[in-house]
Amino acid sequence: MLDEVLKNTNFNVQRLGHIAIRVKDIERAKSFYMSLGMKLIWDDKDWCYLEVGSSKDGLALLGPEYKAAGPHFAFHFTDKTEVEDIHRHLSKKGRYVGPLHDHRDGTASFYLKDSEDNWLEMLYHPPEGIPTNQQKAMNFLE
Repeated sequence: MLDEVLKNTNFNVQRLGHIAIRVKDIERAKSFYMSLGMKLIWDDKDWCYLEVGSSKDGLALLGPEYKAAGPHFAFHFTDKTEVEDIHRHLSKKGRYVGPLHDHRDGTASFYLKDSEDNWLEMLYHPPEGIPTNQQKAMNFLE
């Protein structure tokens, strides 16, 4: 069904941007991934987001209390209208997609399931990157 919905479209994903995994202990998982060289970009009480390298490939760690989303992978787009167009097209074709919403970190996205029942996210990622909420903590330490 999804293949038919997407047939004859001009959508062209460019980047598999991040994966999100469920963790039992967010502090322990955060420490582990940071010890591998990942940089903490966004830190919250029930989830965090880390990036690696110049490509800024991301890993979201979802704590046990995080309920806004479950494990998934995300395609990143640097043009918000692309995400809006994909959402509109899928909705118009009768494919179930979650609501398109803006996030507090400057991104915007919606979720859907692929043909094999895996969750994926179509995410607008600002070209300049996701602003960190860690700056306040870094300024405090200086």
